[in-house]
Amino acid sequence: MLEIKNLTKVYDDGTVALDNVSFTVQDGEFLVIIGLSGSGKSTLLRCINRLIEPTSGQIILDGVDITAASPAELRRIRRDIGMIFQHFNLVKRSTVMRNVLAGRLGYVNPWLSLLGIFPKEDKERAWKALELVGIAEKAYNRADALSGGQQQRVGIARALMQEPKLLLADEPVSALDPATSHSVLKYIELINRERGVTVMCSLHFLSLARTYATRIIALKDGKMMFDGLPEEIDDQRFKEIYGEEAVRVEVN
Repeated sequence: MLEIKNLTKVYDDGTVALDNVSFTVQDGEFLVIIGLSGSGKSTLLRCINRLIEPTSGQIILDGVDITAASPAELRRIRRDIGMIFQHFNLVKRSTVMRNVLAGRLGYVNPWLSLLGIFPKEDKERAWKALELVGIAEKAYNRADALSGGQQQRVGIARALMQEPKLLLADEPVSALDPATSHSVLKYIELINRERGVTVMCSLHFLSLARTYATRIIALKDGKMMFDGLPEEIDDQRFKEIYGEEAVRVEVN
């Protein structure tokens, strides 16, 4: 279980990105965070694994206070938290296989990993991850030779290599076309349903959130505007979250 308690983030320029946000995520949920650009979605996800340091509040994963963790403790905690990035965050000149194996860096000898030496079981795990996301045949292609959707699937496979309890996906489909967006989200949904991995995913489009989320949280100007089931967001709720002039856009 993940507990977010009174989480606040104020940047150095005075911008309040998160304002006293509190909620709990149960194991196995597919939680989608929606809101306009600048609403605090990415800041929230990045505070959870402390890629961004919170100003105040607590983040507790399975009883462990992430916000109070020492650097050594944080390295261990991050093994349990996979991350999928908006712009893939791959080493473009490396092969797909090397990028996927990078998901094991928290577990292996760092000197050997620099030489590309990984245990046999990790290589077998990488093949299985690539097979799961449907791109095993691309294993020895350079990452930058792949399409955007394929690169994001490499990112998913890399996150799977950590065997995470919690998977954070920061706008994972914002750079993709609608058909590819569904393809990528279906793989994330598969991991959630078949492996029981808890997912927290930020998305722009409500239509995508409705399709994949078991629960939705909405942020606006760093504050929580909604916490509930996808079907509970009616026209009035939509305007409260996105503004009176907003128009629903369906991603089919």
